[in-house]
Amino acid sequence: MGLALVYTDGQTPLEEDEKEGILIPTISTRAELDEFEQQNIEEAVQWSLMRNFKQAEVLTEVFIKAVHKRMYGNIWSWAGEFRKTNKNIGVDKWMIPIELKKLLEDMPYWIENKTFSEDEIAIRFKHRIVSIHCFPNGNGRHSRLLADILVEKVFGKRVFTWGASNLIREGDVRNTYLRAVRAADAGNYDPLLDFARS
Repeated sequence: MGLALVYTDGQTPLEEDEKEGILIPTISTRAELDEFEQQNIEEAVQWSLMRNFKQAEVLTEVFIKAVHKRMYGNIWSWAGEFRKTNKNIGVDKWMIPIELKKLLEDMPYWIENKTFSEDEIAIRFKHRIVSIHCFPNGNGRHSRLLADILVEKVFGKRVFTWGASNLIREGDVRNTYLRAVRAADAGNYDPLLDFARS
């Protein structure tokens, strides 16, 4: 029996060969997958809380991949590897390293020149990395953890609350989050900034 997934608004479908990368063969439903992924993510969050990261370390491709692997490495064989297929969102698969490099080069300039507030720098980073869509799955959750690491470890502020809710489940909080992301897509970051601290 294969992995039967039902996708909600804002989730990116996996290709069949990506589904074959599941490391726990007993997982067969979205609910089971979400549960195992959440356990793995909580371990990654604990790992991030126990370490001090410097800006120069966080703003690297190696770190971006390492965080994704920490979040999903017990679930997916391809965790921490850039996607090899195009999706309904994100840049062309061949452009991922180039677009990520541009983002990682923009960040020190924004930070040094205080181009935006610290919260907005972290939120713009989160939004842009999810727009690149580096990985087959987990990009939203990955980008939120990266924003938390950036705002806490680099800026010395409290992590974001992200609506103080599980954003995987359908409902009002997820819908508010998706509206805020779509506003950011159109260049208005205020709703996403407000949501991140709500």
